[in-house]
Amino acid sequence: MKTINYFGDSRYEKIWEQMQLLGIQDVSSRTQAKNGTVIWRLPILSDKKNTYLEYGSFASGYVRNQGVDCHSNWQINKREMSEPIYHPEYEWVDGKQVKTGKYLKWKTKICKLIPIEIDRLEYMMKYVIKNEFIKRANYVQEGKFIPKWKHESLLCAMEAQTEGHNVKDVTVIIDGSKFKLI
Repeated sequence: MKTINYFGDSRYEKIWEQMQLLGIQDVSSRTQAKNGTVIWRLPILSDKKNTYLEYGSFASGYVRNQGVDCHSNWQINKREMSEPIYHPEYEWVDGKQVKTGKYLKWKTKICKLIPIEIDRLEYMMKYVIKNEFIKRANYVQEGKFIPKWKHESLLCAMEAQTEGHNVKDVTVIIDGSKFKLI
């Protein structure tokens, strides 16, 4: 469901063109679109599950990975230090907590919200290209990715070697993992 008019604004047109080239699709439901949420499906299968990776852009200013590879979503927004929060210091006196008159300063990192939709889309595209497309392309270069045809050719070679022999069990070790072939 298309919730954004990508034509007429050069920034939106550029994002639309990039998404079309990369095969990224808008898969937002009507309820999500009504709430200002846009869910984008990448043409990349997850490592752990046989589903496509998804990212969401929320009207609240967050951009999130939709948690396909893990148990929950996480924000991909940049982090910044929060303003300090002061809490009173306590001490125990005769089994009761009493304020000492001192305060403890506490700071944490918070997500930097992106309030404008086109800015969220541009940030998400940069993040996705860097952390999904380029990272996975580097798997091939570093030898971490094993294409399907290599697995198939290995099985064909093993079948050819065992043809005519009475082989009951075949065990293969790939990258230190032991697999029993049936």
